Amino acid sequence: MSKILIDGYNLIGIFHKDMRKAREALVANLIIYSKEKKHEITLVFDGYKEGMGRETSEIRGGIRIIYSGAGEKADDVIKRIIKTEKALWIVVTSDRDIEKAVWRENCISIDSSIFFDILMGKKFYFEKQKGLTLSKKEKAILRAIARL
Repeated sequence: MSKILIDGYNLIGIFHKDMRKAREALVANLIIYSKEKKHEITLVFDGYKEGMGRETSEIRGGIRIIYSGAGEKADDVIKRIIKTEKALWIVVTSDRDIEKAVWRENCISIDSSIFFDILMGKKFYFEKQKGLTLSKKEKAILRAIARL
């Protein structure tokens, strides 16, 4: 079991006409995935545009869903979680700023596109080229992907 922290809109992308429908589809897929894999998942969305003005949190299907509050972005919430809820988080994001914060807190960052493929049932294959030496970070990423 792994603790996974997901940058929600980063994983969904911004090219949806109906963001509410896209969010609900993501949550539904993550509930199924979480039950199959037994991962603990926290999903964070920007809530400052549509939200209630304060940070809100709910549990749905075993997944913790957080909407950031007024004046705070999902990025800020993610950084706060990895700093205060000490764990070996696997953080799903393509945001470079979050990625840097993740590695500083000794957690692992996985690119959203890789996790999306895994979530959709695609297998991730890595073929090491002869003579290629992987860095510690690359090895950690591959170990995390294997757990997903």
